[in-house]
Amino acid sequence: MQKVFPNVQLRDLVIEDAEDRYAWCLDEEVTKHLNMPDKYPPFSLEETRTWINQCIAKNNGYEQKAIISETGKHIGWVDLKNIDRLNQHAELGIAIGDKSYWNKGYGIAAMHEMLNFGFCELSLNKIWLRVEIDNERAIASYKNAGYVEEGILRQDRLRNGKFVDRLRMSVIKDEFFANSVSHR
Repeated sequence: MQKVFPNVQLRDLVIEDAEDRYAWCLDEEVTKHLNMPDKYPPFSLEETRTWINQCIAKNNGYEQKAIISETGKHIGWVDLKNIDRLNQHAELGIAIGDKSYWNKGYGIAAMHEMLNFGFCELSLNKIWLRVEIDNERAIASYKNAGYVEEGILRQDRLRNGKFVDRLRMSVIKDEFFANSVSHR
């Protein structure tokens, strides 16, 4: 039996998203696997607003979108960064900040939408990501979304004063469209 994922919408960020983002960043369970400063809180509300404004202005190299649930609730964000137009690839980042939406398919649904955006709107051929090797829930989700393991990036992130390895995974445009029927 094929799993049906929830309907999500991706929308451009608005400055009001800073309030939710700031609240999510105060939750260490939400931020544990995110690449953020090793301090608490990782960002002030004003720094969060500045970041959102940079994303809105598109002057920080990120194509970042808000993830909206089927009921219209802002539940997280997804982005493409390190966009290499010459070689047609980019890095994906995602966070479901509202924990009441964890383990319900919202992340996979949002990734699917962002992959479609990257392949169709940005003409990318490959979208890759890095995930800490101890983030088993995320790795399973990425595999479910069609990502393939490329290799281990040794001591790739400094987390709580210790280096941790990250797994690099990717999805290729042709693979995505060949398999996208199974993800809808």
